[in-house]
Amino acid sequence: MKKIISYIFLTIALILGCTLGVQAAEKEHTPADIPGLTFDHSMELSYAKEFNVDYYDGGYALITIDQEGQFLVVPEGKEAPEGLDSDIAVLKQPLDHIYLVATSAMDLFRAIDGIDSINLSGTKEDGWYIQEAKDAMEQNKMIYAGKYSAPDYELILNEGCDLAIESTMIHHNPEVQEKLEQFGIPVMVERSSYESHPLGRTEWMKLYAVLLGKEDLAEKVFKEQTDKLDKVLTADKTDKTVAFFYINSVGAVNVRKSGDYVSEMISLAGGNYVPEDTGENDNALSTMNMQMEEFYAKAKDADYIIYNSTIDGELNTIDELLSKSELLADFKAVKNGNVWCTGKNLFQETTGLGTMIEDIHTMLTSDDDSLDELTYMHRLK
Repeated sequence: MKKIISYIFLTIALILGCTLGVQAAEKEHTPADIPGLTFDHSMELSYAKEFNVDYYDGGYALITIDQEGQFLVVPEGKEAPEGLDSDIAVLKQPLDHIYLVATSAMDLFRAIDGIDSINLSGTKEDGWYIQEAKDAMEQNKMIYAGKYSAPDYELILNEGCDLAIESTMIHHNPEVQEKLEQFGIPVMVERSSYESHPLGRTEWMKLYAVLLGKEDLAEKVFKEQTDKLDKVLTADKTDKTVAFFYINSVGAVNVRKSGDYVSEMISLAGGNYVPEDTGENDNALSTMNMQMEEFYAKAKDADYIIYNSTIDGELNTIDELLSKSELLADFKAVKNGNVWCTGKNLFQETTGLGTMIEDIHTMLTSDDDSLDELTYMHRLK
């Protein structure tokens, strides 16, 4: 019996040891040993967990994106070292013919004055809410080259594309990535949407700055957002509750999950996100649908409502909101006039998440009844 008990404890200890070992491995980053290059230092990251950048003598930089691969950025006029692991994609500077399919990255390039490096877009002109991107397409400096699932290979090749930046949607069409790579075009799949902290998403501008050699500018712009967050974090937390949602075409309510970065923004701003029991870990999606009756039961007493306009367009009046469901008229926030709507630009302007947190904090703490406009939100009347 003692032997059996000892065996059970030993097994448990081994399992716990392995688990802790995995967790430690996830947190610890070890720079790669690249033949012919001498490691210098790693980029300091404040919030981002999905990538790392290691610098080597001579201006070389190795980008590692979790679950997506590694990329060696080679300075202009230099060559990749001999004996480089074949799994490491080589990116030779200058990178000025980029095919950008991941929409969330455009604003990060804009923030570091890098839109001129993007000459191929996976989004049409009328799909952009970033003015600089619209202007570039209108002036033919940026050309539509097809969406992620159906790129115009001939156009991409003729334009001399040196890098394709895709979202994880490309995994639904792996043959596209394979084809681009067969043509000699490196494919970088970005995972900023997997960052749990809002400013982790914004910090991806540092990765794109490595591609363009603009790290100093990225540090400056990123600090502007962290300063806004630091200012909010010094304020007292409120007890006010906030619902963030939209109503889809079949009348269901789409809400963010409890662990999503939007609910995290509300928490950082000093509020409490509702509904709070939305399955955080049941699948990889950051949103879920529920019937209006269930949403009513869980969120009718929310102090504030923020309507997400990204999918079905911006609202301007309470009547427009109530036309989607009459049940909303009984919500506490509607009765008290505490209903706000996001601008359609919110989710494309990735650099502004610190400002969005500041907006939510202002909404929760302002005593000014005439306050109707914030950077990324407006009040419904």
